[in-house]
Amino acid sequence: MIVSTTTALDGQPVREYLGIVTGETIIGANIVKDFFAGIRDIVGGRSGSYERVLNEARQSALREMSDRAREFGADAVIGVDLDYETLGSGGGMIMVTASGTAVRL
Repeated sequence: MIVSTTTALDGQPVREYLGIVTGETIIGANIVKDFFAGIRDIVGGRSGSYERVLNEARQSALREMSDRAREFGADAVIGVDLDYETLGSGGGMIMVTASGTAVRL
């Protein structure tokens, strides 16, 4: 499955647009990670624990979106957009949404 943020793929014309597909993932950031991320913020630098959580959520949302595109019989998903939101009291949950257009090449 080709997944691209562009609306066209070089040398591969779109034969059929199959519709919008999405994938959503909500992941909780636990209190231990929050504590250590807070310390990291105070002393500077990157928060590896949050980066891992965001990477996991992004990959999960993209995988779910691709699975839905396969159900449509798609070869690719184009025009992919990723959105990130915090949810819950104190922003303890992270939601990642991937959306794009399923197509046949």
